[in-house]
Amino acid sequence: MHEFSLNFLRCVRCGSKLELDVFKKETEIEEGILECKKCALCFPIIQKIPVIWDDFSKYISERMVLGGKLFHSVSNYKMKKFLKHSLSNSKRNTDDRTALEERWSKIYQNSQKSKFYSIIKNELGAMSRSKLVLEYGCSVGILGSSLADSNQNVFGIDRSFSAISIAKKTQKENLDYFVADLMSDVFGETKFDLILALNVLELVEPKDLLQHISKQILKGNFVISDPYDFDRGKNSVKKSLDELALRASLEELGFAITVKTKKPSYLTWNLKLNSRTTLNYKVDLIIAKK
Repeated sequence: MHEFSLNFLRCVRCGSKLELDVFKKETEIEEGILECKKCALCFPIIQKIPVIWDDFSKYISERMVLGGKLFHSVSNYKMKKFLKHSLSNSKRNTDDRTALEERWSKIYQNSQKSKFYSIIKNELGAMSRSKLVLEYGCSVGILGSSLADSNQNVFGIDRSFSAISIAKKTQKENLDYFVADLMSDVFGETKFDLILALNVLELVEPKDLLQHISKQILKGNFVISDPYDFDRGKNSVKKSLDELALRASLEELGFAITVKTKKPSYLTWNLKLNSRTTLNYKVDLIIAKK
């Protein structure tokens, strides 16, 4: 984690500023604890990655394999003690997400050359420079590096530690990533000039996410895309949105949709699942402004 990020991070429970206790530091903070003195919540920084989760033990309970890997990777006694305590308080979940998240991290990493990302980069390149940029569901950081080249400060959040580990391999002084829930107030009341949410509406209730993001933009751009693939069995969202409903919802929140993206689009997004299998989506892109 870069130290400058401390100016923006807030406790996801009470919104208070966080205090930093550094255990290991080189060019970045590699191990440490972010602590909220008001509600006594602690957020670990492991392998340069802050995990800003309301209940770290619960996060690990769904990823016990990851928890074991993290415990063996850290060197500081305080961090080992923190992880040991968190693991002992975790209730083992039979559906451990570690392998699934590692698999999808590799899929996204192997799919970086999809034309979809080139189109998005071109659209972003045509926008004016922003002071603060945030990407929801940033995964392995495909867009982060190019965003950091043309904007002042860029942040990405994703719930997959595996994906963020890959994203962090691209090191830039104005670029940082965090493991966090998409609906948590990681940045408190900070307002952003540009926010991206690409292909994440299946992971959280769409209208809730739109309202959450709308509060973070007073004046700026919002880039959102989705293939509208909401059929996820028991994990499906309760209220999905189609092309028209998504645009109507954005306009209700005060966004003006650019002329270019008023009509639904069908951008090709290829995900290389393995050497013999490719998943082909047709993605709708919307660029909205306030």
